[in-house]
Amino acid sequence: MTAFVLVSGGYTGGWIWRDVAARLRERGHQAHPVTLTGMGDRRHLTGPGTDLETHIEDVVQLLDHEEPADTVVVGHCYGLHPALGAVDRRPDRIRRLVHLDAGMPGDGDAAVDVMPDPAVRDRLLRRARELGGGRIVPPPPLDDEELWGSLALLPESARRRLERLAAPQPLGTLTQPLRLTGEAARIPATGIFCTANGASIAVVESLVASGDPRFHKLTDPQVGFFDLDTGHYPMLSHPDELTTLLIRAAAGEGHRLRQSGGRPRPSTAQ
Repeated sequence: MTAFVLVSGGYTGGWIWRDVAARLRERGHQAHPVTLTGMGDRRHLTGPGTDLETHIEDVVQLLDHEEPADTVVVGHCYGLHPALGAVDRRPDRIRRLVHLDAGMPGDGDAAVDVMPDPAVRDRLLRRARELGGGRIVPPPPLDDEELWGSLALLPESARRRLERLAAPQPLGTLTQPLRLTGEAARIPATGIFCTANGASIAVVESLVASGDPRFHKLTDPQVGFFDLDTGHYPMLSHPDELTTLLIRAAAGEGHRLRQSGGRPRPSTAQ
């Protein structure tokens, strides 16, 4: 039995994992959806000091109080930042870290600084200044997929739920740099790409093949990858398929990348 700690991304909360958590439990695993301070049904707890460290502490406290054994931490989108910070602080508790349609933030990176499009980052910060009093980022309308990510293949009922439950994001959670000691880098990892949102195994393979040393660590045999043909919210659009991939990730399966100019890494699944 694996314990999955599920950390949601921007504007959402633990509610977004409802269907996946139920399926994980049906298949004999534990599921611990995390609602970060100021998000979801904890939105009323936002304060001037709510920042990334607050969210990291949310995940750390769950690990300390629930004491899940054989733990896989899953970070979706922004949720990877607090997930990674918590794994770095409690590495002895963690079997694997899953990057769910998320990037590779490092020490010193703030969430807004690793957004791939500077124009989108600037628009998000302007939204906070003009509509959120410089303290929060109000959730954008659902048709603004530059800020939401791809909503491809979402059922209409899921779109309505996302729109109804979306919460403002505390700005400090997006602008405070992530601080890491290096412990998290020792933990096996899996990347799950939502291909309708633009990333895929093929894209990452091309980055590795470029020879850029930043991507060399992705060829580590402890790192695996999966593609999922959906938009940025697979827990809403494809909960069955995502549940299966999380269980496979926990088992160490996944596509392994080749070293640039070298031989392919061993793979337990393609």
